[in-house]
Amino acid sequence: MNLRALVSVTGKPGLFKLIGQSKSGFILETLDDKKIKSTVNLSTTKMATLEDITIYGEEDEIRLLDVFETIKEKGGDMPDIKDGKALRAFFREVAPGHDESRVYASDMKKIISWYNIIKELPLFNEDAPEPIQQ
Repeated sequence: MNLRALVSVTGKPGLFKLIGQSKSGFILETLDDKKIKSTVNLSTTKMATLEDITIYGEEDEIRLLDVFETIKEKGGDMPDIKDGKALRAFFREVAPGHDESRVYASDMKKIISWYNIIKELPLFNEDAPEPIQQ
């Protein structure tokens, strides 16, 4: 799964593709058919790549990419996001060892919505590139 260029932006719904950098910030593009471009200023906006996002674990943090891989392998139907018990049971399967007191229903809903966005993208089935050596 190659999600290196995909980012989440605080205060904006959905996911974006990082396509460049300008003097005032980063240039992002929506993942839908409209491909709307916008610029975000990092001094006023928080942005995180999906590759860097982790979920609170009871012992160690759980990488979001690992959760996505488990969901992909599991296949099948996703839980109804309005059913808190089904959501939690699903997360016990796909993110075993997550900290149930710090991973909220809103977090789980967001992860499922992100998964539903990216599963149709070509990047979803690509191998991740090697980390950049410095």
